[in-house]
Amino acid sequence: MSSLAVQKVPSAAGATGAAQNRPPLRSRIALVPTITLLLGAVYCLLPVAWVVIASTKSGRELFSTFTFLPGTGFADNISDLNAYRDGVYWKWMSNSAFYAGLGALLSTCVSAFSGYALATYRFRGRETIFNVLLAGVLMPPIILAVPQYLLLAKADLTDSYWSVLLPQVLSPYGVYLSRIYAAAAVPGDVVEAGRMDGASEWRIFTRIALPMMVPGLVTVFLFQFVAVWNNFLLPYIMLSDDEKFPITLGLHTLLEQGANTPALYTLVITGAFLAVIPLVALFLVIQRFWSLDLLSGAVKS
Repeated sequence: MSSLAVQKVPSAAGATGAAQNRPPLRSRIALVPTITLLLGAVYCLLPVAWVVIASTKSGRELFSTFTFLPGTGFADNISDLNAYRDGVYWKWMSNSAFYAGLGALLSTCVSAFSGYALATYRFRGRETIFNVLLAGVLMPPIILAVPQYLLLAKADLTDSYWSVLLPQVLSPYGVYLSRIYAAAAVPGDVVEAGRMDGASEWRIFTRIALPMMVPGLVTVFLFQFVAVWNNFLLPYIMLSDDEKFPITLGLHTLLEQGANTPALYTLVITGAFLAVIPLVALFLVIQRFWSLDLLSGAVKS
């Protein structure tokens, strides 16, 4: 009996050691969000990787080689893209930069004024206005595209730069984000102190509130810039002159022509790859504002 008991002890100790080495249930559950995010990242980055690799292939390599095998035709693709219709691609790129840059800047200014006013001032109908803006956030842009076209057609502004710029000036989401950020970042006591010192409302906004709102406004600018840069439906409805096309609409016309001329597919892919670079560069440039805001928040706390 004693020998049997002695022989059972090591097996029990081994089972206990294995149970101790096994990760706890909470740790295994905590891996689920990480795995989900990794799968989402792969899902989002895989098309980007395909575009980057496909832009290096010639027309013959594009349809005959392995999907993720780099090619040797990137320089020729750039040369062909430059030569296509005397460099109309770069005209489309400059149009997109104009639409996105000026549109995002105007939208950020309107969002800053509106968000600060809704967060700071108390007036009748304030919450009603804010709720209407929230409804605008939830409304799909496609619903507004046709009414916007009819309004601008009445003003004889269709097929012009203004027909793409004006609908982008007011961003309900930008106003909403600015209002939330202004309410959190601009203390009411600071505003009241400025008023007691005799500062005008404009001076309080420009010298006190606006510097505090810069990180939030940078976010609004980035979101609006990306939205305008990627916008396809509004220019498709408003514009007929291809000299005013943004890059999205220009690449769409190239893709339609590629159905009859397969050689243009390499130009579309290379153009799509080049069109992503300004967005990545913009993000890398302005992300320092978020880092500075986090550091300043840590110092204040």
